[in-house]
Formats: sequence, structure tokens, C-alpha cells
Amino acid sequence: MREATELTTLLEQIDGRGYKAYNQIVGNWRFADFVLRIDYVQGDPFAEPSRVRALVAADVAALPSGAFVSPARALGTASLLASSFSKVARRASSSAGSGRSGEIQMADPGQKVLLQTAVLIDDHGAVEARFKVGLPAQGRRVSGRQAIRLLTEAVPTLVRSTLLAAAHEPDQMEAHAASNEDADALRSQLRGLGLVAFVADGAVLPRESGIDDTPLSGEGIVPFDAPPSLRVEVDLPNAGSITGMGIPVGVTLVVGGGFHGKSTLLRALEAGVYNHKPGDGRERVVSRWDTVKVRTEDGRSIAGVDISSYIDNLPFGKTTKAFSTQNASGSTSQAATIVEACEAGAGVLLVDEDTSATNFMIRDRRMQELVPKAGEPITPFVDRVRSLYEVDDTSCVLVMGGSGDYIEVADTILRMHDYLPEDVSSEARAVAEAHPTGRRAEGGPPQADPAPRTIQPGSVDPRRGRRASYVRVPDGRTLLFGTERIDLAAVDQLVSRAQMRAVGHALAYIGEHLLGAGTTVANVLDRLDDVIRREGLDALDTRQVGDLAAYRRFELAAALNRLRTLRVE
Repeated sequence: MREATELTTLLEQIDGRGYKAYNQIVGNWRFADFVLRIDYVQGDPFAEPSRVRALVAADVAALPSGAFVSPARALGTASLLASSFSKVARRASSSAGSGRSGEIQMADPGQKVLLQTAVLIDDHGAVEARFKVGLPAQGRRVSGRQAIRLLTEAVPTLVRSTLLAAAHEPDQMEAHAASNEDADALRSQLRGLGLVAFVADGAVLPRESGIDDTPLSGEGIVPFDAPPSLRVEVDLPNAGSITGMGIPVGVTLVVGGGFHGKSTLLRALEAGVYNHKPGDGRERVVSRWDTVKVRTEDGRSIAGVDISSYIDNLPFGKTTKAFSTQNASGSTSQAATIVEACEAGAGVLLVDEDTSATNFMIRDRRMQELVPKAGEPITPFVDRVRSLYEVDDTSCVLVMGGSGDYIEVADTILRMHDYLPEDVSSEARAVAEAHPTGRRAEGGPPQADPAPRTIQPGSVDPRRGRRASYVRVPDGRTLLFGTERIDLAAVDQLVSRAQMRAVGHALAYIGEHLLGAGTTVANVLDRLDDVIRREGLDALDTRQVGDLAAYRRFELAAALNRLRTLRVE
């Protein structure tokens, strides 16, 4: 291993030479309190910045044992360190020449605590940080003096000010570790309590905006307060006894006037499959891990999905037992998304009427009279949601403001008023009895179990030109995979570009390693889950990059199902 002083000398020697001279600095460099590992040097100053790691020994990081004594605590601490590094790196970055010279960047975990590769803490408390730096250049020539300032001054200062225990208040580090451990413990109790979700008293659910996931601040913020009939008390390892609203298994209907918090509650449940950092307001808002948001998505592709329980008897005898299209309608897309989620193992569905196809959700009495069932291929969701729970054990939480017909199929009915919930189950049933609609149920037999879909080898192909695997995430909604562009804008529970990148590499892993004769969608998801459990996210990209975050099997399945080259049997 070479010393940091040798790095300075080498950078002085290559100053002014062609940019490729930077290849000489690849390797390990020993500083006084950490090792700088330069894994990869960018091809030119305008390319993706160079990949770098900082390795801090356990005795130097000096993290308290409580910060990493369990995987949950270590993850909470790692999220704190990554968030701190990312923010300070943005301030430390400066333009130091051509292209991306002088950039320092690390994937920011944001409000959610996700297993990620930006900062890793091992069982002994050693810290590994993975980030990128833009090696300085003037034109396409090495700017050695700027590189010395970047690599031997800015980066060491950044490491020391973010990755060591001394850089953080002890109670701050404990808060992150404890909060993450408590969230895991809370989620683990849901099934035993007969709940699909829990929203703690005092939680702050509204966000600053649609593009800002931080909690809404200012006057008029209404802390959450559970209705007495649904208040549950749970014990957590660190917070002790807490109370909040438990949403029971079954069919739950969320009603209320516009702008009173219906969709805000549903979005909190949607985000509750992930943990949140202290101060987010949703630290103790958790949903079961198998909770999936479903919605309509005009124009998406569908490959061989059995949607016959929802849509059947199409004109000209077209079958829906193995429905395929490159341009789905609102109703066929929503039906396919539900079936695909169940195929991946979903046990809870979240549905908001605002993002649903109206004709898929309901047919009222007047429409039933005008268009008899014999001429309507769609069996509306209102006539399937009960059998989903009673036969398939799949619960559902629905936001509904426009149709009272769902009252008759719901177990629990919440009314949101001024962002506070009321349990109006009894009142709603009385209203339904006093004002019958006369609507006829159109459900028929329970939803059939779809036949397993077998993926055709070659239909998940990550190759592009001479590249054996091409994965890019140009924005927060698009995944470039091989020669294909996958639109993931409607997959609401993909919450970061790092997650999307991991999903892309997971698809590549499937195409390269897991497909063979008779390989089903469910089998592929199971096998890849096992790989990640054994080897971690680095199994997806052997370059040991720092910009991957854990996804759930449901988001991977969503991306796979939206791949337009996918072919199934």
C-alpha cells in the first residue's frame, strides 16, 4: 500500500499530461486515519466521475457499540453517516476545471432508511464509504494541483467530518440507530396483532410538496390522533409503550371530503413499507412489507397475464386468460397490476380512486340498467375485493370519495376530517341501509388462481451494442435497460434512483444467470431474493459501487412486467 505523500508526488508528476495519466493513481493510499481506495478512473473529465472508497478502521471510527450491535441499528447509523457525507460533499464540491472536475458525490438516502451501498458498517464497527469524485482537468489534461487539493485535502476533511463518531452528537447517532430498530420491531408485530398497518399518535403525515419528501412545517400542522375504537398500544425496544391507530386486516375504506387527508394517509401507508429517519414525522408509521400500491397506467405493456377474474368475454372471443398488449387501457392495466402484485406475493393492496380507472372500480345501478352485464366485459373491483380477502387472504385499503357502494363490502370505514381519522363503520352501515342503491353484485365465482407464467429465455436481455450489460437511470421515472426504456413513473413505491439502479442490475442478473427452461416469474423473484440475502447488493454489480439501494421483490416484478421485450408462456 502506498502512502498519501506518494499520491501527492505522483499527482505533481502527471500535472499537465493527458487525462489518461490519472490511471496511475488507481489503488490504495494510506492516510493517517483512513485508506483511500481509488477503484476506477473516468475516461475523460466529462464522463461519469471516478469511483472512490474511504476505509475507516473500527478503532478510528470509534462508533459506540450500540450503533452497530444489530443489523437494524447498523443500518440506521449507516443512513445517518451517508446523509451527512452526501450533504457535506455537495458543499465541498467546486468547479475545478473542465467538465465535472472537482465534483464529490454520494447517493443521498433521503428521508427513508434503505439498505444501501453508499456507507457500510461491518460487525466490528469499521466503516466503508463509497462515493465519486470528478478528477480535475484543464481541457483534457491533468490538473495535478487541483487534484492534490481534492484528494489530499477536501476528501480527508470530508471523511473526518462525517464518518467518525466524533463528528456527531452521541444522542444523534443513538436516535438513528434506535429509531430504525423500533420501526423494524413495530412492523414485525403487525401480523400477530391482526393489522396491516400502524400509524402512531403524534405522527406528521403531510409532506412539503410532491417533490419534497420532508415533513410539512409551519402553522396548522395536525399531529395524527387515533380514533378510540382503533387505538392500539405496542411496546418497542427503545421507545417503550406507544399508541396509535391499527388498521385491521380485511377491507378498509377511507372516506371524507376533498383536501381532508384521505390520500395523504394512503401515501403514508404506501411509504410505510420502509423505515424513516428521526424527524421525518413517519418514524412510527409502518405497513406490512407485502403492501403494494396499485393504480391505472394507460399505455403500459402486459405479457401473458390472466386478468379473466376482472375482464372477460371480450369482443370477437379474445381471451384474457393470458392477456398481452403493448398499449394497455386504464382498466386492463389496473387489472394486470393487481394480478402481478399477487403473483409476487402481495398480501395488502392500496388503491386510491384518484389514480384508478373509474370503470374498473364501479358500475352503478343506472349503468347496469343501461349496459347489461352480458355486454360488459369488466367485473368491477367492488365485486372482487371481498373474495380477494376471504379466499386469497389479501387485504385492501381503499380511498374512496365518490361511490358509497364500497360501504357494503368494507369491514372498517374511516372518515378523514381535518387530517384526523374517525371510525364511522357503524354510521356508514346505517347510511347504506337507509339509502339502498339497488346495485346488483356482478362478482360471480371467486378470483381464479392464475397459472404460473414461464419467462422465455432471451426476452430479458441487458445487452446494448458491445456492452454485455447496459443499465442507466437518467431520471426518477425511467430505467434504461439494454435497448429498452422502461417507464416506472407509476410504480409509486420505487422511491429513489439508487433503488431503480439496483432494479436495473437485478433485471440484468436475471437475464444473465437465472433464466432457463421452465423458469417462472415467482421462481426468479425467490431465487434472486436468496442471492441478495447471501451476498448483499454487491451481487448485482461486482464493481462494488456506492449507488445501489435495496428494492422489494414487488418493485422488481413491476419493472420486469413493464419490460416490453418480456415474453412468457
